[in-house]
Amino acid sequence: MLNQIREQVAVVLGAGLLGLVQACGAPAAATTLPLPATDIPAASVKGPQTAVFAGGCFWGVEAVFRHVKGVSSAVSGYAGGAKAADYEMVSTGTTGHAESVKVTYDPAQVSYGELLRIFFSVAHDPTQLNRQGPDVGTQYRSAIFTTSDEQKRVAQAYVEQLGQAKVFSGPIVTEVVALPAFYPAEAYHQNYLALHPTQPYIVFNDLPKLAALKQQFPDRYVGK
Repeated sequence: MLNQIREQVAVVLGAGLLGLVQACGAPAAATTLPLPATDIPAASVKGPQTAVFAGGCFWGVEAVFRHVKGVSSAVSGYAGGAKAADYEMVSTGTTGHAESVKVTYDPAQVSYGELLRIFFSVAHDPTQLNRQGPDVGTQYRSAIFTTSDEQKRVAQAYVEQLGQAKVFSGPIVTEVVALPAFYPAEAYHQNYLALHPTQPYIVFNDLPKLAALKQQFPDRYVGK
């Protein structure tokens, strides 16, 4: 995935296939996702917490979490690989990294379980294996990188809960693994949607995610 390729793909597809592209990049839930039966109580943690999610191109995932009440920052970057890597290296799909987003949040305003619900509902499609919409490769895999045993327990429980509820048309392929390290992406990737709202890839793939967030979670949506 290169920026130029993303733009070219969007242009080639054209406006006539806008609905198809949006469908490829949106979750395949048949119904509104249930609240997590297991969560981390706000009283059990102190101060800001971090969570790391991977769900395809980090532009859209970052944008979604930037608009969630209780989130103080969302940073695009790379996680899952053995050592630091840059965008060009990760784009080869050989480093083990996934395009990821580090979310810093206030657990008194939004819980980890609620962030998981948003991640599975509007940020990506957890049934797509090693891809997300037009982007293909292990660097676009669906993953939750946990930073504590509690996060691991809650994330695994929610994946199991959603699987048993059969809210998606296919099996959930999301990995739940401990975070080895997070490497922030280059400055030009940060807040990309807000800075490039008319870029074709953003229009086709990511703006619909923000619209879904506002529609499905009006009490959680914050305009910025």
